[in-house]
Amino acid sequence: MAGGHGGNNLPKAQAIKDATMAHFILKKYREGSTFIHYNGTYHSDNFEGISWYLKQANPNLKIITIATVEQEKVNSLKEANIGIASFILCTPELMCKTH
Repeated sequence: MAGGHGGNNLPKAQAIKDATMAHFILKKYREGSTFIHYNGTYHSDNFEGISWYLKQANPNLKIITIATVEQEKVNSLKEANIGIASFILCTPELMCKTH
């Protein structure tokens, strides 16, 4: 994904980013409120990344994640995409991209 950049340290750098985001989410979160945080799916797929750090600090948090996946056929999810998030948006592989 990083085009040859980062090597073995890239996952470590992403983990530091996830831990930092979780830290500041917890710092701003107030009991009984809803906190919305937008991030790239890499940071929350399979309820890992940011979600993992949040649950370590507060196992009682209710966390809902949204992921986007691309598939050739969108009428049913591929097995690999099932369960990666609370809600999964499935788009066609040939859909126009803006990145």
